[in-house]
Amino acid sequence: MEKEVRRDSLYAWVLAARPKTLAAALAPVMVGCAVAAWLGAFRPLPALLCALFAELMQIASNLINDVYDYLKGNDRGDRLGPRRACAQGWISPGKMKLGIALVLALAMMTGAPLALYGGRAMLAVAALCVVCAYMYSAGPYPLAARGWGDALVLVFFGVVPVGFTAYVQAGSWTPQSTFAGLAVGACVDLLLMVNNFRDRDQDRISGKKTLIARFGAEFGLRCYLALGGLACALALCLIPHGMFWAGLLPLLFLVPHYRVWSMIASIYQGSALNRCLGLTSRNILIFSALLTAGILIDAAMKPAL
Repeated sequence: MEKEVRRDSLYAWVLAARPKTLAAALAPVMVGCAVAAWLGAFRPLPALLCALFAELMQIASNLINDVYDYLKGNDRGDRLGPRRACAQGWISPGKMKLGIALVLALAMMTGAPLALYGGRAMLAVAALCVVCAYMYSAGPYPLAARGWGDALVLVFFGVVPVGFTAYVQAGSWTPQSTFAGLAVGACVDLLLMVNNFRDRDQDRISGKKTLIARFGAEFGLRCYLALGGLACALALCLIPHGMFWAGLLPLLFLVPHYRVWSMIASIYQGSALNRCLGLTSRNILIFSALLTAGILIDAAMKPAL
């Protein structure tokens, strides 16, 4: 299908947006809405604005990664992952930068009204998200290439979207938001972990210093398995804070997580690991859905406590 992509076509832009990654942006917003519901403060409009902002920021981050990896020569012919728009000539770097500016403008237009619910601080949060989306792949010190990608995922795909989605609806930041955010962030980081595991040899050649490029494949396998356990352990921390089912239900995630880890260990290297990328994305949705369901069950039972 990718061989039939026409230059500057809508399909080229869809591929550049990487639709398979968009679930990772929506999952923490879903959990944040559940936390708001547990607090008795779910509000549809700010929830929708949070979801749109998160999706647009994910698309912008993907486009930034596409063009700046290409300009830095990181997308070479030995690339194992899905092909990228600029490297394939589907979209020129100039037009990609214009697309990034448009998506970021839309994101800010979507995020600005959240100040009506969460105060002016929400504008600063939105601006910080934009800056970090750029610094993740671009600038004189691209954070992902220096080994900071996992920390950024934990914060900006976990704590920030879960916590502030709940905050703009409930007007407060709670321990439940923090632990739920950390749990989701750890789970979403699995996507980056398997991506870096697949690209470890190419990353070393390119000079990228991801954790797996630095410490090797076996370290990466252990980290992938441990991250799933950490996500569940963080969810268990919700139990002392009144969320019993939110702590227990995510444990079911460990079954598919272990199966994908076994597949990664078996395949070990090459483009065949792209299948594990898709399965990891599915597992993130499973974890987030279980956590959300658990929080909503606790919310339904809360009046009886």
